[in-house]
Amino acid sequence: MRVATTLSVLVLGAGGIGHALVTSLDTGIDRVDPFRDMKNRPKPGHGTNILLVGTDGRDKITAEDRRRYRLGGAPCHCTDTIMLVHVSEDRRRASLVSLPRDSYAEMPEHTDATTGKRHAAHPVRLNAAYAEGGPSLTVRTVEHMTGVKIDHYLEVDFTSFMRTVDAVGGVEICTARPMKDPYSGLDLPAGTHRLDGGKALQYVRSRHVDGASDLGRMQRQQRFVAALIDRATSNGVLLNPVRFQEVVASAAGSVRASQGFGTEEMLALAKAMRGFTTASSEFTSVPVGAVAHQAKGIGSTVKWDPVKAKRLFEAIREDRPLTKPAARRAAPGPRKKLVAVAPQQVRVQVYNGTRLDGLGARVDAALRATGFLTTRTPYNADRRDVKRTVVAYDPRWDRSAKSLATALPGSVLRAVPGQGPLLKVTAGTDFTSVVPVRAEDAPRPRQKDGYAAVTGDQVVCP
Repeated sequence: MRVATTLSVLVLGAGGIGHALVTSLDTGIDRVDPFRDMKNRPKPGHGTNILLVGTDGRDKITAEDRRRYRLGGAPCHCTDTIMLVHVSEDRRRASLVSLPRDSYAEMPEHTDATTGKRHAAHPVRLNAAYAEGGPSLTVRTVEHMTGVKIDHYLEVDFTSFMRTVDAVGGVEICTARPMKDPYSGLDLPAGTHRLDGGKALQYVRSRHVDGASDLGRMQRQQRFVAALIDRATSNGVLLNPVRFQEVVASAAGSVRASQGFGTEEMLALAKAMRGFTTASSEFTSVPVGAVAHQAKGIGSTVKWDPVKAKRLFEAIREDRPLTKPAARRAAPGPRKKLVAVAPQQVRVQVYNGTRLDGLGARVDAALRATGFLTTRTPYNADRRDVKRTVVAYDPRWDRSAKSLATALPGSVLRAVPGQGPLLKVTAGTDFTSVVPVRAEDAPRPRQKDGYAAVTGDQVVCP
């Protein structure tokens, strides 16, 4: 009884302290009203829609950090990242849709926030909406393009981003190949890394680590958000009001939010989502029709696919999941190891190098189950006394061979010049099982509606 009484007092005391903390935190968040005087808005749907905007705030960072994280140049006062976040009505699912910042957009009639000049509706890149009209014009433009009514607006700059990452203790990111971007300063060898706020900023801003530019960067940003959710849900941030308040406090000084979306609302949302996991989050990008659409007076823009984009935003308005029900109902299996080449791109011929009946068929079936393109016709090898599994490959396909060897732990790589693209596996007596693998940038499965989505547990580190 004494223990129960003591706990009750502590809970009540913590509740009072928590309320005081929330009140003090609210004073640290800058308020904006992006919805003032807005007319002809889309009809409200089900669930909650938040427009999450990452702005270029390098002018608020110290000179030392600007040098360290390659943030030179003048700030553009524009949006570096734009995401539409939909939280389902039952608070069990969050869907994040990345909107390319270079998207071709029809900006509504507005008054320029800098010059005060009145502008008629005209075409621009999406990130120009913030530069010309701030949060209000950004919300109006996104609502006009998507047909989705925005309920809350949240703006994060470089400083608040770094502080948030540091507050949760860093975020774990993994890569199957080295990532180096001379522009952002990102330099990660292949493997798993715990990124602090500064390194995380380099990771999400990098555009020159592959040929995908902004589209590749959006996928990395989505992987990062999934990893951040994984970190927050695994170390108790969402379950512990005090920890959550610490995270909010760390970012409060450089965050802007709409009226009615304060720390009390954020805490209430976190409380409602206590059962939330990485598998509860979904990630996708607006379906693109052309990545280099030339627009007069603007230059190269990203043009959305009008039919597929319409279907995507209809699903958001109707509070429908973006991923297949079967995938969401499936029991979580082991996280797949990252490889440089997707198994779906690797052709394999299996040989049984032992006298164990059916071993070749077992290996062939296991490799095919994880995605490798096996011939489905295993043969007996010339030698039947092989103890250690061998992967024979042409050196021109060495990255494919490494992906295959990762799926066969303990196997030996043997280069055979001139063998061609077909890799050959000779199973030895050491074979036990195939380790599931996936490529870091594996193609996302297309839905019948024409857009692709993945759940957070499919993109976080193994």
